[in-house]
Amino acid sequence: MHALTGFSLVSLLSFGYLSWDWAKPSLVADGPGEAGEQPSAAPPQPPHIIFILTDDQGYHDVGYHGSDIETPTLDRLAAEGVKLENYYIQPICTPSRSQLLTGRYQIHTGLQHSIIRPRQPNCLPLDQVTLPQKLQEAGYSTHMVGKWHLGFYRKECLPTRRGFDTFLGSLTGNVDYYTYDNCDGPGVCGFDLHEGESVAWGLSGQYSTMLYAQRASHILASHNPRRPLFLYVAFQAVHTPLQSPREYLYRYRSMGNVARRKYAAMVTCMDEAVRNITWALKRYGFYNNSVIIFSSDNGGQTFSGGSNWPLRGLKGTYWEGGVRGLGFVHSPLLKRKRRTSRALVHITDWYPTLVGLAGGTASAADGLDGYDVWPAISEGRASPRTEILHNIDPLYNHARHGSLEGGFGIWNTAVQAAIRVGEWKLLTGDPGYGDWIPPQTLAAFPDSWWNLERMASVRQAVWLFNISADPYEREDLADQRPDVVRTLLARLVDYNRTAIPVRYPDENPRAHPDFNGGAWGPWASDEEEEEEEEEEGRSRSFSRGRRKKKCKICKLRSFFRKLNTRLMSHRI
Repeated sequence: MHALTGFSLVSLLSFGYLSWDWAKPSLVADGPGEAGEQPSAAPPQPPHIIFILTDDQGYHDVGYHGSDIETPTLDRLAAEGVKLENYYIQPICTPSRSQLLTGRYQIHTGLQHSIIRPRQPNCLPLDQVTLPQKLQEAGYSTHMVGKWHLGFYRKECLPTRRGFDTFLGSLTGNVDYYTYDNCDGPGVCGFDLHEGESVAWGLSGQYSTMLYAQRASHILASHNPRRPLFLYVAFQAVHTPLQSPREYLYRYRSMGNVARRKYAAMVTCMDEAVRNITWALKRYGFYNNSVIIFSSDNGGQTFSGGSNWPLRGLKGTYWEGGVRGLGFVHSPLLKRKRRTSRALVHITDWYPTLVGLAGGTASAADGLDGYDVWPAISEGRASPRTEILHNIDPLYNHARHGSLEGGFGIWNTAVQAAIRVGEWKLLTGDPGYGDWIPPQTLAAFPDSWWNLERMASVRQAVWLFNISADPYEREDLADQRPDVVRTLLARLVDYNRTAIPVRYPDENPRAHPDFNGGAWGPWASDEEEEEEEEEEGRSRSFSRGRRKKKCKICKLRSFFRKLNTRLMSHRI
């Protein structure tokens, strides 16, 4: 380990992932961390914040949840910090990222439906102050590495215009790990790797997980530790396409299921990337005053190697397998370490929590849906959060068996919605694919396994579960507790009164990469307004539960039915 200290920065970055000697001491060094211990002294400045977000990593796809995948770095960081075992995210990419950076539910950003597609004139609302902007106000240097997926049709939508001093990564949601090409349909392909606001053609060929870890290390090497730092590392891993360096595949050569084998290799490679970033935090003097947060962005895609077992459902659904997240906090500043927290935490909570740690203010007047949960995480106090609105999506396919009458005359149960209040979770409409899917370690599933865990009934549109007693959602209590159903439906009505119109505009042919030199990037002028799309969004609004049938909606229904199947696909 001492030999490494003599390397220059260039040597360090070129040293690569394969140079780590597993026989050497762990990069995550032991330190004071017994439960109940207090930091020896108050930090001299606001803490450095490192937020690591992984893509499509399933609940079962980390070692400390009993996985067959090796994640020694994540396991140790979590064991020495605080594991968040009542932590919730959103079921797909864009919603989770938007809620992280705004502290607001989707119904308050207009992003209730699906993801932001590459050719849509849409992005994170420009009138909302983002988390990095708030941290900049508090004196932080802010940097982003990885996947954006929050829109880019105008330059004002880019990460460098939304609060990040620097950016290296992709703007869309699904790129090749080596070539950085992304196709949004047959013949609609383009390059997507950007540095700042320029296309990074010269970096093509490097595996993205390694590239992003190297850039994070470079930022740490060149930054003054005396100035607070916010480093947001949004790995593309472990989203499809399933690609991994060959040396990681070799470890899992005994796995019969090819998709699971490739997926496992990608997870282990990402784990080592986190190890290198942690080492850089120690090497360059950041670690002792750092807060490291690890989070997945949605449930695993079980048809592409991921696993959420024993939770129900998968990515793109509102069952626990789609919205229960992997999460932990590792920091020398934690007052109670080496423990598991059951405090209710949602991804919107990071905004006020991190702004508070930075010494800034995030008041109720800001319209946030998140809470400051640092006392719950660091000290073991009760969480200020008692409920979570998972979402209300008026554009998702309406359930055939739902109705206003089925919702006691106060809510149309055909509408896709999900909410948790205390121990109770209510789902209405079509929550998405609801099977329990065991880890796919075999080459193929025996039919008896698959049929055994099929969802019992699809002829319903309301489900109720006591999540504390039944985290696997196996006992539906909707018929037994109509009083609880009515109470939670009333909460949905209350939330829906505050919803803004859905913004899901039609795709614009001008976005084609052929018109932008072969790369994905902004195409709309600064002055151009998208009035037509905004009008469509207003017409699709489901506020106050009143919706008139209009010609536009009728014509769009078939389109959204097709989109339903794409939501479940690995391309999202």
